[in-house]
Amino acid sequence: MPQPAATPSDPAALARARALAVLAAAAPGDRLVVRAHHGDGARDALGELVARTPTTVSIATRRGTVVVPLDAVVAAKPVPPPPAPPPCRT
Repeated sequence: MPQPAATPSDPAALARARALAVLAAAAPGDRLVVRAHHGDGARDALGELVARTPTTVSIATRRGTVVVPLDAVVAAKPVPPPPAPPPCRT
């Protein structure tokens, strides 16, 4: 379903349009954070993009794969790799 065009006076629509553009340009394996409406609030999924369909994206998080409907996406952006674990102390 086509999304309505964002207007400069609607920051939420602009953020959503940017988020959908980030998701459309992302390749499997890219590390992303995706914020989506969930119930009365929002939920973030941080991890690697594993799949994309015309209506969803799947993000592999530390707790498992999360399938996010594109119509619920509020924001998304690429993120750097996680920091290396600290060296073992002996």
